[in-house]
Amino acid sequence: MLEVLYEDNHLIAINKKSGDIVQGDKTGDAPLSDFVKAYIKKKYKKPGNVFLGTIHRLDRPTSGIVLYARTSKALSRMNAQLREKLVKKTYWAVVDNPPPNSSGTLENHLQKNQKQNKSYITKSNGGKNAVLEYKLIKKLDNFYHLEIKPKTGRHHQIRVQLANIGCIIKGDLKYGARRSNKDASIHLLARKIEFIHPVKKKTITITAPAPKNSVWEACS
Repeated sequence: MLEVLYEDNHLIAINKKSGDIVQGDKTGDAPLSDFVKAYIKKKYKKPGNVFLGTIHRLDRPTSGIVLYARTSKALSRMNAQLREKLVKKTYWAVVDNPPPNSSGTLENHLQKNQKQNKSYITKSNGGKNAVLEYKLIKKLDNFYHLEIKPKTGRHHQIRVQLANIGCIIKGDLKYGARRSNKDASIHLLARKIEFIHPVKKKTITITAPAPKNSVWEACS
């Protein structure tokens, strides 16, 4: 069952569950985009194919806001905002150790290993610059709740940069977590997105509720 967070004639935002894939991949599993197209087709009784453009992506084990464009005009304008760094994203993460400072900026060069589907911090010229800001929000019983604002959009950026400072995301085996979560999720949530509407030209802010489990509920 889709959880629609925002919808108009130009855009639709979905609260993605951990395990959903945003677009088709080599697994062959049905992507979230297929379900969104089916939802639009049924709701608006659209004949033929439904246009749906993917504006940004989330990793499969990550949950939270995924924004799609319902028209090619909205897609091209939102892509332009992303290139110009006008789209503001906020993530929540639950990590196993406190960061070295209560807030700060992380800047590294990342290189993706295609075979492993994993990114590494590198000092070589081949790496892509990755920048994020973090803030410690709350100490939980056994974990720490961070707010993250990425300034770039690199592959697995938040996961690898936090792991590099000893703040491994809960359940993220790929980047060093000691144990997985029961549902194979990781405690990384695309919490909020803010942008200028591509047609109406007004500021839109969309917020996703945290998944329903005891650790996330402690963050709210």
